[in-house]
Amino acid sequence: MNVGFVGLGIMGRPMALNLVRAGTPLVVWNRTAARSEPLRAAGAEVAGSAAEVFRRARVVILMLADEAAIDAVLERGTPAFPRNVADRVVVHMGTTSPAYSAGLEADVLAAGGGYVEAPISGSRVPAEQGRLVAMLAGRPEAVEEVRPLLKPMCVKTVVCGPAPKALLTKLAVNIFLITTVTGLAESLHFAERQGLDIGLLVDVLNSGQMASDVSRVKAVKLAGRDFAAQAAIADVLKNNRLIAEAARGAGVASPLLDVCHALFGETLALGHGDLDMAAVVHAIEARTHKEETRG
Repeated sequence: MNVGFVGLGIMGRPMALNLVRAGTPLVVWNRTAARSEPLRAAGAEVAGSAAEVFRRARVVILMLADEAAIDAVLERGTPAFPRNVADRVVVHMGTTSPAYSAGLEADVLAAGGGYVEAPISGSRVPAEQGRLVAMLAGRPEAVEEVRPLLKPMCVKTVVCGPAPKALLTKLAVNIFLITTVTGLAESLHFAERQGLDIGLLVDVLNSGQMASDVSRVKAVKLAGRDFAAQAAIADVLKNNRLIAEAARGAGVASPLLDVCHALFGETLALGHGDLDMAAVVHAIEARTHKEETRG
């Protein structure tokens, strides 16, 4: 049977394109129909509704923005939900709270379906290159059915155990990502205010032991004031909130994350929610301006 894919946003569209280009028989749907056209042109079939995707596919990948969007697509809580998911495997590749995912798995299993948590690490460019890392959790038979299907999108898949351990792993990864990019933004802001040559600083950073794929990309974006979204401020703030909630629920301290949470919230309030996460530098600059005004 076909593989289904629902959700063709910044991440979903390149992920789905990699599937169809690899020869996966794909049927897709997106709430904004125009986003499906590049998939149609690449050879995917475009369904008229999410329910049609479930009728035509054995495995359905969801790359959706939030819990409400997932519930709406699945028609969860209505008589249509068991019809959609029975004898299907639902693959949740977005980022939601671990508790939500655990509850969704229970509902899908009760309706006679299978469920795999498969959040990914990576932003738009790795998605375009098929170099995402997927963390998988769920019942072993469902995980092993889904795992080979992810190869065109992912350079690596890691099995994390039962749900929601994949999402908890993703949140742990995102702590490192968010604090790293925020620290890099502060570094370049400091250098700019000290009158340093930003190009030289970027060269030093990219040549040293702290360099990574993320730091190289974000340093260039910060230096060039290029804030076209690869991972948008609003999305990163949502992830930050999910981590903070999970940390508070487990009684875990997250001091660095809490500072970043405040800064990303300030960046959103400044009107930069659609910009790349590197735009967190705007909040740092605003704090500097306040200090200068006090002085």
